[in-house]
Formats: sequence, C-alpha cells, structure tokens
Amino acid sequence: MDVTVEVVGEGTDEYSLAADATYDDLIRAAGYHPQEASALVDGSPVPGDGVVDAESVKILRLIKGGSGEFTL
Repeated sequence: MDVTVEVVGEGTDEYSLAADATYDDLIRAAGYHPQEASALVDGSPVPGDGVVDAESVKILRLIKGGSGEFTL
C-alpha cells in the first residue's frame, strides 16, 4: 500500500507499506518512534496498533529538539 505522509511543519513523502502495516509501523518508516509522534487521519488521532487504511496521513511530532542540557 502506498501512503502519502505529511510530517507537520517538515514536509511530505510517500511510503510503500505491507498490507498489514500499522500506524506505528508508518511512524517508524518516517524515521520517528511512536512515543514521539502521533498519526492523524482526517485531523483525528488513530491508534498506533491500527492497520493503515488511509491513503493520506499526517504525523504530528509530540517531542522535538532540546537544549542537550539537563539540570537538577
């Protein structure tokens, strides 16, 4: 299955996935970990373990960047 993926604020790419691929698989294919991003279909979040059934998906990064410093 071919899926068009827009990473919000970063660009759009197309990915070819297995027929049984999940949204977590799609997030990983886009280069992110499922704990740092969510998949959205028609503006609504979808469960990571759900099988991809949309031709167009947005990925919203929940965690981005950081200063590299940690202070207690």
